[in-house]
Formats: sequence, C-alpha cells, structure tokens
Amino acid sequence: MIGTIIGAIIAGLIIGALARLVLPGKQNISVLVTIILGILGSLVGSWLVYQLGYNNSNGGFKIIPFLAGVVLAAVFIVIYERMTGRRGATHV
Repeated sequence: MIGTIIGAIIAGLIIGALARLVLPGKQNISVLVTIILGILGSLVGSWLVYQLGYNNSNGGFKIIPFLAGVVLAAVFIVIYERMTGRRGATHV
C-alpha cells in the first residue's frame, strides 16, 4: 500500500514536471500543486485512454496513457492558473 502511494507521488511529480515543461512561460505554482495536478492528469488520462479502447497486450511501458497524462496535467495547470490568477504574477 505505501509503495503504491510513493509510486503515485513520484509519477505525479514526473508527469507534472513534464507538463510544466511543455507549457510556454513560467508557471507560478508550487511543487505540491505540480504533484497533485500530475497525479490527477495521470489518473484521468489513463482512465480516458482505456475508455477509448486502448489495450497494451504486449506489456511494457504504456506510452499512450503516459502522454495523455502529461497533456491533461498541462491542461489542469492552465486551468489552475486561470482560476487562481497566478500566471505572470509580479510581487512589488
């Protein structure tokens, strides 16, 4: 159980970081929010891909759900920034 949680956190960090890399400009969000949005993107992306009929019968690394997770995490980051108004915020 604890291994699954740690794995989800690590996957969320990787997917969230990749999502931030594909977005232009600087995102003013914390590492914790990046992890949470990465985990959410991974879960929703995998679920959506499998609902659309994806089948990885040969085993190995599942690249399509991974890429879908990165894309959805990027979308979630943009939505989060728009909702919180944190994009390009300047501190005076």
